[in-house]
Amino acid sequence: MANEVRVRFAPSPTGPFHIGGARSALFNWLFARKMGGKMILRIEDTDLERSSRESEENIKAALKWLGMNWDEGIDVGGENGPYRQTERLEIYKKYTEKLLAEGKAYYCYCTDEELEAERQALVAEGKMPRYMGKCRHLTPEQVEQYKAEGRKPTVRFKVPADKQILVRDMVRGDVVFDSNGIGDFVIVKSDGIPTYNYAVVIDDALMHITHVIRAEEHLSNTPRQCLIYDALGFEKPTFGHISLILGKDHTKMSKRHGATSVDQYRQLGYLPEAIDNFLALLGWAPNSEQEIFSMDELVKEFSMDHVAKNPAVFDIDKLNWINQHYMRKLSRDEFYEAAKPHMVKKGFITGEEFGDKLEWLKDVVATAQQHVSYAAQVPDDVAMYFTDNFDFENDDAKNVLLEETVPQVIRLLFDKLPKLEVLDGPSVKATFKAIQKETKLGGKNVFMPIRVALTGNQHGPELAEMVPLLGLARTVSRIKNSLDKVGVQLY
Repeated sequence: MANEVRVRFAPSPTGPFHIGGARSALFNWLFARKMGGKMILRIEDTDLERSSRESEENIKAALKWLGMNWDEGIDVGGENGPYRQTERLEIYKKYTEKLLAEGKAYYCYCTDEELEAERQALVAEGKMPRYMGKCRHLTPEQVEQYKAEGRKPTVRFKVPADKQILVRDMVRGDVVFDSNGIGDFVIVKSDGIPTYNYAVVIDDALMHITHVIRAEEHLSNTPRQCLIYDALGFEKPTFGHISLILGKDHTKMSKRHGATSVDQYRQLGYLPEAIDNFLALLGWAPNSEQEIFSMDELVKEFSMDHVAKNPAVFDIDKLNWINQHYMRKLSRDEFYEAAKPHMVKKGFITGEEFGDKLEWLKDVVATAQQHVSYAAQVPDDVAMYFTDNFDFENDDAKNVLLEETVPQVIRLLFDKLPKLEVLDGPSVKATFKAIQKETKLGGKNVFMPIRVALTGNQHGPELAEMVPLLGLARTVSRIKNSLDKVGVQLY
């Protein structure tokens, strides 16, 4: 294990797996793979009220979907377990007793009300709110009195005075904190559960974590953690605090910017390789202008030296562009499978189709492949094939059918289509050309009335693609119905 790079991803299972958490996991995973090291998955579930196994399963499923396997930890096992914090309480207890015995920590009996009053007083004086050490030097008599009152103590860490705490950060360089601004902080709550800053140090040390890559919001926790490393005689890992993710309006990423959980993107039909590609570019810049990367290419190119300090902007248009690239690379069958759950949800298919019907459905769905950004958009894109009841999009579309040359164009179309040996793209295109030649009309005067009569819209898929999929009977029927609506007589 000596010199082996070991990173960890340690989420709290308190809700759906956030896209920001996925970015942190990815940077850890890429760094581990680049360095030939190991990634450990640990679950930080000491928030007993909010943590759930359901959220834990959601996190694991999302990581697997994104192709981020882990080498040690939950499900996989390893020699440094258990890998759930609530199963490690005896381990923390041992170290707490050590700190108490060495005078590096002490019991604090202050109530929430007393702590709040102290905080308010400091704020009123214009000072930084922090614990002022009231319980540092309690007499045995005071302790007995507090116990008699039924107070349950927390355990506080004794922060040394006048100490400069240096954090060497892979992203931010050297960051220095002053211990005088910290105040003695709680390491074990009154219910015996360790706080985050305490448990994380013991876990990282005992699991031999060499590099801690995490979100920038944890930087302010780091000086407290460094003090605990020193107090317990543990070697500190190398830290790397990656930038926040902001919405396009440069405020912190939230639900008003769109989907925030990995599962929401999965359910919308985004592809995992597109999500990975997009997340990698949130705060990391490659050496080139390249923007499309496979996971193997990301591993090869990734470096913490190229991770930016500045916040990353979550640009949904960029994600859609990347996802569209991957959607277009799918085979016809793969694209159909991606669209299928969304087609079922819309009620267009049952998902049990076979034979000619299935082949027709695959052809219909394939018409969307070049212009949708994600699979949930497919049903709306192909809806025209599943109903013959439609309205004109506006009066301009309706007026197209009232032009004087329309009856002539449609009569020729109805004459020629039934005579085709095969109703396919090339034969339909040839038919339109023949109509243009006979009528001496421009393309727009031929194509537009047919399109509007078939769909009610002035824009849409290629007619040579649409007519074969609708078939002769539906094509004729739809056109007749549209002409009837505007009162156009053909004969």
